[in-house]
Amino acid sequence: MTMNSTNNVWSSLWHIAKTNKPALSLTFLLVALENVLLLTYPLFGSFAVNAIVVGNLWQALSYAVVVLLIWLVGSSRRAVDTRTFARIYANLAVPVIVSQREQGLDTSAISARVALSRQFVNFFELHLPVLMTAGFSVMGSVAMLLLIEFWSGVVACVILAVFMVIMPTYTKVNGGIYAKLNNRLEKEVSVIERGRFDELIRHYDLLAKIRIRLSNREALSYLMVGVAMAILFAVSIIQLTTKRAEAGHIYAVITYLWTFAMCLDDMPRLIEEFSNLKDIGKRVSLS
Repeated sequence: MTMNSTNNVWSSLWHIAKTNKPALSLTFLLVALENVLLLTYPLFGSFAVNAIVVGNLWQALSYAVVVLLIWLVGSSRRAVDTRTFARIYANLAVPVIVSQREQGLDTSAISARVALSRQFVNFFELHLPVLMTAGFSVMGSVAMLLLIEFWSGVVACVILAVFMVIMPTYTKVNGGIYAKLNNRLEKEVSVIERGRFDELIRHYDLLAKIRIRLSNREALSYLMVGVAMAILFAVSIIQLTTKRAEAGHIYAVITYLWTFAMCLDDMPRLIEEFSNLKDIGKRVSLS
């Protein structure tokens, strides 16, 4: 993927962010608050488990208050999300159409690019919150594991380092696959208008093969994460069993392990989305 396409992506994303700064600031403030609560809830859970064991009702009930706060903030974020991003896309589509018309593109390509431009809004609406949550939760859970179960934290750091080494090659290959996919999507309306049976068969057969290839890569990355997490869980279970840890401590460690695992599992999908976005950046400029 060229440096120019990457620059186009950041230029377009920056244009959206600058144009919609107040609404996006409120949205991502709620995302950050939700992440803080999600990161600290295992600690409250460990206190609650220990309180339950010794029969301390009021201390145990503090966990229910934390759960309620998490859902209140999450509910507020989702309500704000819909209003914010529906308006952003409504304001985005017309300039894209005008810009592509001025470049002399046909209706087929313009229609496809307007649909592709929606991916920039999706980045803010869907992928950036997931990226924030994943990054915050991965780094936060590693930090917490280093504090409460050191060797589990060390193994988690090693897993992160390995995946960081693999990431550039994974991203580069995905970028090439998405370029082929978006090339076909831009031609789809023209293929449909011509209506030739054999051409339609070839077009949709190729689309299916490209999407299957992307799916196969996602499945492989999922398996790699699973193997890494099995090793991490095994190390942690050995440590917890050897030291005969308290119930609350075990709950906190296992919860942070699952937080790390689920957010690490989100990373391949986020890389795929950004690979797609970089290719779209070559085709559609919003700034």
